[in-house]
Amino acid sequence: MDPSVLHLEKIALSFFSMPQIQLPIFPAGCEQINAHLAVERKDDQITYFNGHLPVFTHQAEDVQSFRLFTTQLIVNGAATQAEIVQAFGVPSTTVKRYVKKYRLGGCKAIYEPPHRRQGTKLTAERLAQAQALLDQQWSVPAISQQLEVLATTLHKAIDHGRLKKTDKKKVEKHRSPLPVPKPSVVSVTKHPPWA
Repeated sequence: MDPSVLHLEKIALSFFSMPQIQLPIFPAGCEQINAHLAVERKDDQITYFNGHLPVFTHQAEDVQSFRLFTTQLIVNGAATQAEIVQAFGVPSTTVKRYVKKYRLGGCKAIYEPPHRRQGTKLTAERLAQAQALLDQQWSVPAISQQLEVLATTLHKAIDHGRLKKTDKKKVEKHRSPLPVPKPSVVSVTKHPPWA
């Protein structure tokens, strides 16, 4: 075979075997994330598009699914962290935190509740002391000074249910009423104000 014909066949094959470029055409009403991705909100549904094809849908209130899908877009190279931050207005630290969680633990790590560390100031012993003082109607600032714990720490413990603050009105209802002395009968005479 003629070498020039072989050369032309190679050129023709390479031309027809080139991958097609996808045009960035998105459905009407979509907000573009980048040249290939867009997002649309209809009612309570969020739908992500790659070109004109929907690739993922979740409820608007489903934050965990949002975090999972956007993290997968970043990890797979379909979007950058900056594009996600700009498109959705989420803090970059949150995006970085969930990318790290995903890389370390996979999909299940996105759905795990955050780990809360134990406090170092409000130990079990101090909690018991604080509860005893609250039961005696001490104020939070007074307990704070007595136990050398910040008042905000005590308020957080009350807000999270680790300490129970008794209501003074309820306590007064449970107390037995004190006897009220009866007025003695005394004759009252009116004196003029100048006397």
